Amino acid sequence: MQSQYSYQGVLEASERINWRIEDIIGGAKRLDFNKPFMPESLAQVQGLSFLSPEEKRTLNQIRGHEYLAMFGLVEEFILPYVVDHVRPQLSADDYQLRALLGFAGEEAKHIHLFKRFRQEFEAGFGSQCNFIGPAEAVRRFVLSHSPLGVAIAILHIEWITLRHYVEGVRDNQDLDAQFKSLLKHHWLEESQHTKLDTLIVEEIVRNSTSQEIDQAFKEYGEIGAFLDQGIQQQTEFDVESFVQATGRNLSRSEREEMTQAVLKGMRWTYLGTGMTHPNFLATVEQIRPAARRQIEEMAPAFC
Repeated sequence: MQSQYSYQGVLEASERINWRIEDIIGGAKRLDFNKPFMPESLAQVQGLSFLSPEEKRTLNQIRGHEYLAMFGLVEEFILPYVVDHVRPQLSADDYQLRALLGFAGEEAKHIHLFKRFRQEFEAGFGSQCNFIGPAEAVRRFVLSHSPLGVAIAILHIEWITLRHYVEGVRDNQDLDAQFKSLLKHHWLEESQHTKLDTLIVEEIVRNSTSQEIDQAFKEYGEIGAFLDQGIQQQTEFDVESFVQATGRNLSRSEREEMTQAVLKGMRWTYLGTGMTHPNFLATVEQIRPAARRQIEEMAPAFC
């Protein structure tokens, strides 16, 4: 398999894109809690007819906090994965080495970025929102898999960030400006990371046996199932965070309906948007056509 991407091209684009966290949050740049943070395509709260507009906005913002925490969590295993991949490449082509080191540096910056936004959220929201973890356990589980299995899972994650911004955020004038800026700047750099990870996947595949490739796709499924377990737990946290933030006493039927809506929204946000992304599927197709068919068969459960 061979993509149209190059390390030199990615490096040049990344150097043009470069931004600082201080340009996005801090000082006068604050979250506006009078506006939603997440596009409805991801939040999926408007269908809860028993909620007032203000309560829907609160639940939307809780989904926003969850998004900050989730991406902070996944970046925690992407960073060491990239660093481990770079180490044997220290004598590689200059453009390749610089691009991969830049990849690692940007992932470290993203971890810091999402932490800063969570701090801003927690300072202004008014009540605590719990999140799954700890990050160390998630990192340990994911990185226990083969390099190719992890690379495929990371490629899935990187493509979803692009889809979230392009399809739900870029032309959305209703969202808080600072949260929208976060999603834009994350997208700008992740758009280069999709190319780098595609190149990493291609390199590993060239040096893998057929059995190793089959095992990698099995591991991609295992990582996805692990993330879905976390999503189910996080759904309960989000609903409880809503109750604590609003003081609303949900009836059993209302709680069940909210739980199902949040679960559906989370599964689409983190799993379905990747499993159905045409660029992700195109890479899978080049590696193993049967794997693409399997992913497409599983995807409706997360859409």
